[in-house]
Amino acid sequence: MIDQTIAALVAYALQKGLISEDDRVWAVNALLERLHLDSYEATASVEIRPVNEMLDTLTDYAVSQGLCGDDPVSRDLFDTGLMGCLTPRPSQVRQQFRALLAEDPKKATDWYYALSGATNYVRWDRIRRNMVWKAPTEYGELDITVNLTKPEKSTTTGAAFQAASKAAASYPKCLLCVENEGYAGRYNHPARQNHRPVPFVLDGEEWFLQYSPYVYYNEHCIAFSGRHYPMVVDGHSLRQLLDFVTVFPHYFMGSNADLPIVGGSIFTHAHFQGGRYDFAMAKAPVETPLRFQGFEEIRAGIVKWPMSVIRLRGGDRTRIAALGEKILNCWRGYSDEAAYIFAETEGVPHNTITPIARRRGSDYELDLVLRNNITTPELPLGVYHPHPELHHIKKENIGLIEVMGLAVLPPRLKRELARLAELLVSGGDLRSDELTEKHADWAEALQKKYVFTPENVEQILRDEVGVVFSQVLEHAGVYKRSPAGKEAFLRFAAAVGAAEN
Repeated sequence: MIDQTIAALVAYALQKGLISEDDRVWAVNALLERLHLDSYEATASVEIRPVNEMLDTLTDYAVSQGLCGDDPVSRDLFDTGLMGCLTPRPSQVRQQFRALLAEDPKKATDWYYALSGATNYVRWDRIRRNMVWKAPTEYGELDITVNLTKPEKSTTTGAAFQAASKAAASYPKCLLCVENEGYAGRYNHPARQNHRPVPFVLDGEEWFLQYSPYVYYNEHCIAFSGRHYPMVVDGHSLRQLLDFVTVFPHYFMGSNADLPIVGGSIFTHAHFQGGRYDFAMAKAPVETPLRFQGFEEIRAGIVKWPMSVIRLRGGDRTRIAALGEKILNCWRGYSDEAAYIFAETEGVPHNTITPIARRRGSDYELDLVLRNNITTPELPLGVYHPHPELHHIKKENIGLIEVMGLAVLPPRLKRELARLAELLVSGGDLRSDELTEKHADWAEALQKKYVFTPENVEQILRDEVGVVFSQVLEHAGVYKRSPAGKEAFLRFAAAVGAAEN
């Protein structure tokens, strides 16, 4: 059985173009070495199964022989090492990517995305377990994902930010460093023998492109600096985002904010996230056109979106970046006590932005999402953060992906929503069940709106989760969608030299 699986895995690698026929014997022997086997009998015919199934079979054998533990982390370390035996060398991947990029950027990313899946770096078998749907809201169809591949994270606090910075002293320094390429991993650091980032240049600096191992949307990619330095959102990063969509015009690219609570999960390494997907925010229209003094050629405005977004559009990316930097710098130091916006308290900065760049034909489009991470004793997780009444659905930080309209919800919701559906149909006690107690206030309000049946309960709950997520985004917006909120938003625009157009 093991010989057959080795033969099938090598045949799979040949089929996917990971190795050539000249590599067949070498590949078999590389796998034998990993499995501590010293003999092999070729089979006349092989059955190529899904790659994760073949890797599971070989990993089961390794567990039975004491070559690795039977816990999820140990198994991941081992099966990634197996796949690394069949993954092309970095020089081969980069040579092919460069050749295709010179021909057509889309051909280059199509090939690279397929390679990332074929090598099991993008773990499609796990991604397919996620619950995914769209929910209609007043802001368009929001994307909802119940993430079953990773545990729910706790909120990033200032202390956690400092701890993460101090922790970046090992090798590789963090999960994004280029030194991860081919790294065998350890119990607290994933294996990356099948990792092949490809280099390119952004605003004069070497960066690398990879895909997320657990993609949340089509061609979900990560761009990261070749140097290990902390994330920052500034004029340089805005120019880099616009450079990226110049090289890859079929992708968007954005940055998490650079402050705790409103920022990214890895602050210690400069990186962006992008991909080939149209989020609801990208489809949202400008509802209040603005004209910026000195930048009259740039079409600008406030976007109809639950968060506070200024959109810039024009054909000259240098001018777009310059105006974006002006808005950012003004926002960094901007306070408006009447709107409860404070640039800093006790020397701690609060204002930053989440920027997203994309192309619209020959035009560049840059969305600047205004962020503020101030906390109060009543709202210790953040004033512009999901408030406690929404934590039964979403408690985590609102980062770049959520900002654009894709909810990444915790895995607990799979069981909780299923049990909630049962009790809503049967009329059971919502408050006596540990799975539904936290949802009881919300669910009892829904009972006043709907008559639940086995046929409609799942769809109603999915739609209403979307409504809650739209409220989450409203909470994260620094300017509320009200007359007073719009007036305050226009006060900031005036501070940057803009007026309604």
